[in-house]
Amino acid sequence: MKWSKLGIFGGGILFGTAGLKILSSKDAKNVYTHCTAAVLRAKNTVVDRTTVLQENCTDIYEAAKQINEKRTEKERAAEIVEESTEA
Repeated sequence: MKWSKLGIFGGGILFGTAGLKILSSKDAKNVYTHCTAAVLRAKNTVVDRTTVLQENCTDIYEAAKQINEKRTEKERAAEIVEESTEA
């Protein structure tokens, strides 16, 4: 039982050492570089889409304000007409 635990520990150290060597290789660096470039492209796409969405939301908000202003003006005009007919 003791030897099997020692063997597992030694295997872990060996695997860890080999893993570090693999992770620090030129090929691994190349993979990290490509992954980082892909993430940056994705970030730029998200930022661009977010900007378009914000612009659209601003346009919608302004149009909604104009609709409400026109509606309020019509209601006021109707009230004025109603008051003048009552008097």
